Formats: sequence, C-alpha cells, structure tokens
Amino acid sequence: MRLEKAYERMMAVAVAALHEREPERLWPLLAGTLAEVCGGETVIHKLDDWSERSGTIGTVPDGAAAELARLGDADLGLLRAGYPFAGHYGPGTDRTPVTARRAAGRTWPDSPTARLLREVLDADHVLGVPLPGSATPITGCLVYRSGTDFTDDELVTAERVQPLLAAVERQRRLLEEWQRALGASSVPCGAPQERAADCALTPRETAVLVLLTDALTADAIGRRLGISVRTVHKHVENIYRKLGTRDRVGTVLRAQRLGLVPSPAPAPAAWARRP
Repeated sequence: MRLEKAYERMMAVAVAALHEREPERLWPLLAGTLAEVCGGETVIHKLDDWSERSGTIGTVPDGAAAELARLGDADLGLLRAGYPFAGHYGPGTDRTPVTARRAAGRTWPDSPTARLLREVLDADHVLGVPLPGSATPITGCLVYRSGTDFTDDELVTAERVQPLLAAVERQRRLLEEWQRALGASSVPCGAPQERAADCALTPRETAVLVLLTDALTADAIGRRLGISVRTVHKHVENIYRKLGTRDRVGTVLRAQRLGLVPSPAPAPAAWARRP
C-alpha cells in the first residue's frame, strides 16, 4: 500500500475511532488497520504496565488471542518481556518504529522469543510501534508477519501514524477515567455514555467537557488531547449549544445535574472538622 493511501486509510479509521463511545473498542478498531497499512498479519497492543508477570495483551485478529491463551506462564512471560524492544527503547526517549531484526541484529532469528513466535503465531518478524512520548513502561503495538522483514516504506508509514495512535490512546484513557469517576459517584441511572448520547454529545465533546470540569484552559485541553486551541474552542461552543449554557461555570453545573460529570463531594460540617 502506498504511503499516502496508507496514511489516509489510517487517519479515516482513527477519526472513526474517536467517535466510538465504548473505550474498550478503540484499539481493536485501530489494530487491524495498523496491520493492514504496515503489511502485518497480527497485532498485539499493550497499554498498561507490562512485565513478565502481569499486563494486558490485546490482539487482532481474535484467533491470535486463542493461540496466546494456550501459552503457559513461562512462554507468556517471555512474550511480555518484549525482547528486543524493551532494551532498545528503554534507555532513551527515541520512539521511532523499528523491527526486531534491526534492533537485535543477527541474534534475533535464534532468540527464544523468535522461536516462540514462529511456533505460536507463525511469524518471523516483528515491528515495534511505541506510542510517542511514552515513558517506562513503553506502551504501543507490536506488528507481526511471516516471510520477509518490514520494508523502509512500511517503517515510514508506522512512524507517520504514531500521532494518530497517540490521539486515540489519550481519548481511551480519558473516557475510562470518566466512566470510573461516574461509577464511583452518586449520579442518575444509566451508563455514562448513554447519558452523553442523550445530550447529543460526541465522545470527543465528552472528553473536552471532562477537562473543562477539571478547570483546564483551552491551551491545556489542546495539549492533553493533541488538538489545536481553535478545535478546542469549536468543541466548547458545541457543548454550550447542546447543553443550553453560555459559560464554563454554567456548563459544569448543568453537566453535574445531568450526571455527565461527577458532582463535588460535599464539604464536611463545621462540627465534623473539629479535633
């Protein structure tokens, strides 16, 4: 797939993902297209603290998950260890995509990890696509395929789509935090995403509303979501219109009454604060 068409394909899917109300569906939407545009067959995405003992493994296609589910603790730990990418990315800040063969050199084909991948996924090569800016632990995707190693053009494509992956991951984290916060508070019945849909708020507008509630400036919201200040203001205008409000304070209060964001905890009574 040519670079421009590959990027356009990935951008279209990323934009569609940003309109998905269920955060757990975001990466499955992206991962299949990432494999397609990078010439891969299977994708594993890791979004939390990954060690040899713990960490969530998301896979596309579903058949790969079934294969991984059959692994014993030792083999699964070997896969989680992330050889050779953990060592390649860990010491510095460079997050440029790289293949296992280029990172490990001649030792890669005979490594225990490579042998395991051939047995489990029928894959000879791996492309690491970390999220830009991710620190320890490194988060992102691993793209697998059999046959020849990934080409220079496929590495360039992977690098170009990294910001799109990062934008979707920021959205996922924010929506999950929002759902947890509402789940732990006293709000009207119904799922948070259903209440947002009832108010015609898109997932992106919901994310902006959550950050408005946190008293972030437009500049700070833009940095958090990876969008321009102008785009932030456009989302804010849409939120005001849909909630029937005119300013930030009124919007936050209205959102709290509708159960779109948690209400602040009541301050303790004066007698309760006495020692």
